[in-house]
Amino acid sequence: MRWNLVVLASCLAIAGCVGTSIAERQDANVQSSLQYDSVPCNRLLAQRNALAQRYRLPQDAKPSFSDPGVGLGPFTPDTRSKAQRDVEQASGRIDAMNRSIARRECGKPG
Repeated sequence: MRWNLVVLASCLAIAGCVGTSIAERQDANVQSSLQYDSVPCNRLLAQRNALAQRYRLPQDAKPSFSDPGVGLGPFTPDTRSKAQRDVEQASGRIDAMNRSIARRECGKPG
């Protein structure tokens, strides 16, 4: 009986971490660039520049990842502030925009 309670408590603790771990939230910052392929180049460049300026990021920003330790990522709670999470999400959006810009060769003469 006690063993069942220990297993149940462990499962509930692990389930409580799902969706709120730092690894999962940082992974969510990586976005597909395909969503920006339908945006005209000049508008996409303006959106990227405005987003970078708003969050005081470089125009070549990329999402960052912390190293919580081998195997501990899914169990490490996300203790970053909302402002820091917003900055890192913006970095992911800028990176996706840049990949679309590069693939379509936006801003290049031709």
